[in-house]
Amino acid sequence: MTSNRTRRDLLRMALGAGAVVSGVAPRSAFAFGEEGAFNPRMLLVGDAKWEGIRTSAPAHWSDEVERRTSAPARLRPTVVRADAEELFAEPFVIWGGSAKGSPLLTAEVAGLRQFFVMGGVLFVDDFDPDTGAFGAFAKKELARVLPEQTPIPIGTENVVFRSFFLLKRAFGRVAGPEKLEGIVRGGVLQAIISSHDVLGALARDASGAGALEVVPGGEDQREQALRLAVNVALYVLCSNYKDDQVHAEQIMKRRGRAR
Repeated sequence: MTSNRTRRDLLRMALGAGAVVSGVAPRSAFAFGEEGAFNPRMLLVGDAKWEGIRTSAPAHWSDEVERRTSAPARLRPTVVRADAEELFAEPFVIWGGSAKGSPLLTAEVAGLRQFFVMGGVLFVDDFDPDTGAFGAFAKKELARVLPEQTPIPIGTENVVFRSFFLLKRAFGRVAGPEKLEGIVRGGVLQAIISSHDVLGALARDASGAGALEVVPGGEDQREQALRLAVNVALYVLCSNYKDDQVHAEQIMKRRGRAR
């Protein structure tokens, strides 16, 4: 793992270069917020609101990360807008939806571009993979943010499938394709694209039970979706946060028991 000092130096250089590439001036902060807790923030664009049956999913994601690993997580995850300064406070956001939306505003494109320059990780989750409308829309908009990168299939050869649990394929509320898609920059996976409705599998009702039916594999499939979510969290934690070394030994021990 990269040391904190080296990582800060790299971020300073990246920000300087990013100002030229993206047209966004370097900000006074050269790194993400350093609380060290996984925060599955929902990304909002345009006039979107975070509402509906999946609003319970991020908190459940955090709860499972804390319960299954030694890593800290925000049990009340936040939301953030793509054109807000707060986007740069932490290295992870989730962009989900079920339908095509309006094109990103210029400020939103610039904000997301700077987020990637700083090493941020974006998880794209299509809530209605049967139509694929949101997934196609998100990839089209990401092409505006990162015009030189194209999503590629991401399978078991990638560390995200083995960052905690050893997974054989991706799962969500629906089985979907075996692989995820991803945008890799400088050898680092920065955008993870799911056609599985992972948040749909994580959503809970008032009793704590699954809010949405998982098909075709039922509760076993829900468990696999949960494990994928934990793997994404551990990938983000061990790649970005300042205190990843603090938890590394415990994480590795827990990984051994989680196989």
